[in-house]
Amino acid sequence: MDPSDLLVAVRAATSIASDVGLQSDDVVVLRDSDKVMLRLLPCDVVARIAHLGREAEFELVVAQQLAQSASPAAEVDPRVEPRVYRRGGFAATFWVYYESVPPDEVAPAEYAEGLRRLHAGLRQVDIPTPHFMDRVESALATVGSRDRSPELPDTDRELLLSALTTTSQAIQACGAPEQLLHGEPHPGNVLRTKDGLRFIDLETCCRGPVEYDIAHAVQLDGAGRDLPADEVGEHYPGADAELVRLCRVLMLAMITAWRWNPEDRLPDGMRLARLWTTQLRGAFKLEPR
Repeated sequence: MDPSDLLVAVRAATSIASDVGLQSDDVVVLRDSDKVMLRLLPCDVVARIAHLGREAEFELVVAQQLAQSASPAAEVDPRVEPRVYRRGGFAATFWVYYESVPPDEVAPAEYAEGLRRLHAGLRQVDIPTPHFMDRVESALATVGSRDRSPELPDTDRELLLSALTTTSQAIQACGAPEQLLHGEPHPGNVLRTKDGLRFIDLETCCRGPVEYDIAHAVQLDGAGRDLPADEVGEHYPGADAELVRLCRVLMLAMITAWRWNPEDRLPDGMRLARLWTTQLRGAFKLEPR
């Protein structure tokens, strides 16, 4: 978020918090992207705030239903009414703050067990949800339009279009069972707490095979480091290793496509677009099952 917008967002969040009885004399920015996560103190609550138009009613409903199944997902703070609060062009929701405990890196077996438990809870959620192919279509729309990705070279545009189309078709052809998923359970959306793993950022929930979520164990940072999604799949009961691989390529193609949009709000997005395009070129290959 732009620095000027961030300042206004913080003011909106603290003002709303005061109105609902939460004292917020100090603010710690936990994450600054298209949505901002703030830790408000001394009330010790997490405020998620974004521009109007990115309201989180869907996320709130999913979280409340997951809380009924003791699922390892972030919960809405019980001290406030579970709804979206709007002020000054921004929308905010309030969540329980979970203190992280070491080590920072989640082991594949631990991740797989946490994801399995999350999926068990998500199967109990009753709410209309998008399909993972809706996210693929969004990525295709970005790279299929020169207006939406003006800096994308033609050879890379061809690569992304081919990877998105071919890989998503191969995934659907597998005919794997589908269910409600987190959608983006990458390591940045997983917290290790004293009570075990907690998955945050539920606005990306969609329907698809569990392997789609497993593929997000990959964490691509600025240095190109990744975590072993294939090892996570080995610890997840019944996961199809080839389907995990296909979903991993699809995931890389999608996040790369979105970075090429000049309106993308991810910090350092254009550099990541070029880095991930190079990585996709090495990863995109379809082999017979």
